[in-house]
Amino acid sequence: MLVIPSVGCSQAVGQAIARGFKDVVCLPNILGCGQVGTDRALVKKTLVGFGTNANVCAVLIVGNGCEQLSPEEIRRGIAPLGKRAEVIVIQGVGGTRKTIALGRRIVKEMREDAARLNREPIPLSELILGTECGGSDYTSGLASNPAIGAACDMLVAEGGTVILAETPELIGAEHLLAKRARTPEMAQQVLDAVSWWENRAIAAGQNIREANPAPGNIAGGITTLEEKSLGCMYKAGTGLLEEVIPYASNPTKKGLVYMDTPAHDIEQLTGMVAGGVQIVLFTTGRGSPIGSPIAPVIKITGNRNTYLKMRDNMDIDVSNILQGKETVRSAGKRIFEAVIAVASGMVTKAEKWGQRDFCVFTMNITI
Repeated sequence: MLVIPSVGCSQAVGQAIARGFKDVVCLPNILGCGQVGTDRALVKKTLVGFGTNANVCAVLIVGNGCEQLSPEEIRRGIAPLGKRAEVIVIQGVGGTRKTIALGRRIVKEMREDAARLNREPIPLSELILGTECGGSDYTSGLASNPAIGAACDMLVAEGGTVILAETPELIGAEHLLAKRARTPEMAQQVLDAVSWWENRAIAAGQNIREANPAPGNIAGGITTLEEKSLGCMYKAGTGLLEEVIPYASNPTKKGLVYMDTPAHDIEQLTGMVAGGVQIVLFTTGRGSPIGSPIAPVIKITGNRNTYLKMRDNMDIDVSNILQGKETVRSAGKRIFEAVIAVASGMVTKAEKWGQRDFCVFTMNITI
């Protein structure tokens, strides 16, 4: 079950409602008021996307009562899927204490309803897998990214869907993804997306090619943005690009899909999950604890030292690729098998630590 505060003002109440209930998560949303135009629409789209994600059984939306994005709008966006979605409003119920009490009664009922459901097998073709890299080093492009690319090819072969994102991390390698597009129009969409990000940075007085890679990437042995981008591209496997979609949008095609997102790890992760991603493969050479409120995040590293040093956070070690002791395909098969295990209920390290990161990409001023 997911508790969605429709605005930052209701986040504390939402957290109190969810507290102590197993498998009930409160989305740490601080937006919903002050956003206008495209930002308001994107916040709504993202919150609705989390509510409609297949990982969520039922939704309780908690509003304050005077915000720009009303909780009822979010409920109406979720309702067509047929899952239970209810709204409570702090001003309407009469304050924090009463709202928490009412919310906990509703959540208890939702959990009782969920307990009557039986788990059923689904085909791998129903899975939507997200890919991400953060805290990268030289091993990311040489080992972990190629390994998840192999795993993604295996899922696509089963009829599943894989999402590649992080547009700024395609700069210098965008032509390679464009060449794999099924149509010329789609190839142009890829090139246009990269140009938009680069031009926006230039308009802000920044040369994005000089601003990247990040200090941590440089310390990890990545010398240029193009080098990072070439490594990033390996996550996409080898298949044709079937679709290009905006941030927080659901894919309509199976196979490899590209979502236009920021490179910021949490904003990108949030957009993919809002677009229906159920499990995320996250590669990191230097280590990262990032997780999602509703989607298991599998951490993969090609750096043996990072795996040993950050066992709390790392799920899979593929460093044997660099030692010549394992092939990329063999490591990819291990990752693919881990995806199936996680889809079947195995808990990732990020889930064990309760790492629930959430941040919506916005572009304009807050009023």
